[in-house]
Amino acid sequence: MGGTSRLLGDTLAKAKAENRAALIAYLPAGFPTVDGGIEAVKAALDGGADVVEVGLPHSDPVLDGPVIQTADDIALRGGVKIADVMRTVREAFEATGKPVLVMTYWNPIDRYGVERFTAELAEAGGAGCILPDLPVQESALWREHADKHGLATVFVVAPSSRDERLATITSAGSGFVYAASLMGVTGTRASVGEQASDLVRRTRATTDLPVCVGLGVSNAEQAAEVASFADGVIVGSAFVKRLLDADDQAAGVAAVRELAGELARGVQRAHRGS
Repeated sequence: MGGTSRLLGDTLAKAKAENRAALIAYLPAGFPTVDGGIEAVKAALDGGADVVEVGLPHSDPVLDGPVIQTADDIALRGGVKIADVMRTVREAFEATGKPVLVMTYWNPIDRYGVERFTAELAEAGGAGCILPDLPVQESALWREHADKHGLATVFVVAPSSRDERLATITSAGSGFVYAASLMGVTGTRASVGEQASDLVRRTRATTDLPVCVGLGVSNAEQAAEVASFADGVIVGSAFVKRLLDADDQAAGVAAVRELAGELARGVQRAHRGS
């Protein structure tokens, strides 16, 4: 079934043709339960997300904030397995026909087996993987198997990445580039937006791949701001928080769908500058 990475490229190109940024939602598998997580992912896509990232819960999610850590903890206590992640991908893709990626730290894949993981992800209809902690120089084995199965390999760049490093990362990746810009801890809102905008500009100078920004975006106004300079807007914690705050699963799923709609309108409102 591989080749859904082409769907990812087509989806991002379609958003660009519509003069808007793509909306990419993140939700962890197995949260609040495996079935509940599948419903939430489908709701995000039905509500207006173009692409979804399914998180593979990890016991030490060093790059995630407290909201996602809490969700991961709940999923792990519920006994979530890689098979549940694959089922989440399969059911979300089959229900919506939209690109579904897995976002995971390297250690679980390494333990599971690269060949097995890529084969199962492709078979489930997955479009690829986002690997935030896999160094490009150690990624040859992963990329070989991902390419064989038609999976995109999305690497993460940060404001601290120097230009020559950006070029190394972007030349190895496929699908899109995930530009991570920290929010809240690095200064005021305006300067953080500026930092993200600068990172997108520097990254674009090294690649033709779309550059999508994860910036702690939590509402339509922020989504519109990021959409004015990025090819895609990535939202995670805001979706997870809606689920955490909901009185029950049905209310949580409805809240996810509603937020996706608000954010989708936000990325459409922005007039893209590039």
